[in-house]
This record gives sequence, C-alpha cells and structure tokens, in this order.
Amino acid sequence: MKKTRHTETQIIKILKSQEAGQSVTDLCWEHGISQVTFYNWKSKFGGMDANQLKKMKEMKAEWFTMIVLDPRQKINRS
Repeated sequence: MKKTRHTETQIIKILKSQEAGQSVTDLCWEHGISQVTFYNWKSKFGGMDANQLKKMKEMKAEWFTMIVLDPRQKINRS
C-alpha cells in the first residue's frame, strides 16, 4: 500500500477549505495533489468532522482486532 503524505485530519481540513469557497484547482496545487485524489478524498471523508473521524478510526481498530487478530472469533450478523 502506498504511504500517504497527508493525515486524515489534514485531509478533512483541505476538504473544509473547499467547502468554505476555495477552488479545487487552488487547493490541489497548494497541497501537491491531483484533482482525482481530491475527489477520492471527498467521496471518502466528505462531510466528516473530527469527532466522526475519531469514531471511524475506533471502529476500524475494533474491526481489525476482531477479524484480523482473532479470526476464530465468530461474528454475530443479526
């Protein structure tokens, strides 16, 4: 997997700048990203705030622990 240069918090700040009125072209140039990358971020993180990001990270960590580290554990899918 390719290592990212921007943290998820930085990505959210970039997306908030666009919501505040800065153009996508200017943001992409300023942060050294392509417009495709920007729109990929927007589809993944668009509309999130810091609390939602924290909750998402917690859920990912819990999923990783349950599924990857202990695959013998049964999943309750009810």
